[in-house]
Amino acid sequence: MIVFDQDEDAWDNRIEDSRVTFVRHNFRYLYQFAKYLDATPLDGILADLGVSSHHFDSPDRGFSFRFEGDLDMRMNRQTGITAAEVLNSYSEEDLIRIFKLYGEISSARRLVNEIAGFRGAKPFETTSELKDLAAKLAPRKDAARFMGQVFQALRIEVNGEMEVLREMLRHTVEVLKPGGRLVIMSYHSLEDRLVKNFFRTGDMDQSEVERDIYGHASVPFELITRKVIVPSEEEIEKNPRARSAKLRIAQKTE
Repeated sequence: MIVFDQDEDAWDNRIEDSRVTFVRHNFRYLYQFAKYLDATPLDGILADLGVSSHHFDSPDRGFSFRFEGDLDMRMNRQTGITAAEVLNSYSEEDLIRIFKLYGEISSARRLVNEIAGFRGAKPFETTSELKDLAAKLAPRKDAARFMGQVFQALRIEVNGEMEVLREMLRHTVEVLKPGGRLVIMSYHSLEDRLVKNFFRTGDMDQSEVERDIYGHASVPFELITRKVIVPSEEEIEKNPRARSAKLRIAQKTE
């Protein structure tokens, strides 16, 4: 078994087992390490996307608006730009793009106007500064969801999550054996849409299968689960954070 996790906390808590190889890198390097470790073709791949509960519950990581902490949000704190640096240095148009695309926030321009006003006086540093600013625009009955969208958008940008997912999905075709299973658990609609399209068409940006002039389709995967698997009410009651999880399974064709 090969396990990918770029976070230093995961490395510190890794399993000591001769059957497990822990790779302290992002799974965007799936192809390179699978080849380096002479592990191809792979029997199966399980990708659990998104942020762990450990990240959300660690105030110093800056992933959650529930805690006071530095606006960091990097899954790998050894490299990359922080959320504070994104807020303080990106152009207003780039910030609008991020909040619209990754947070699906309809009031993105108003939000960025508030951000521009704040950073004109002092740079962003903490989660509470962003939370207090976003609270001015949050719907009264759905404030927590709005805050989540704001923080999600920044987190996705900081970690390049959509680009990483695209890269990993492309590599799965190269490293899985025929009949190998690809299992992906996603936690928001942007991820799930990419995975759904890729499983069905082999193209992350197309929902319809392309066919040749004879009507034949060539796709790298066949669906094992026709419908997305979602948690039961019982599971959500035991683990409320599972509410947004979606599981899809596909098998590589010959």
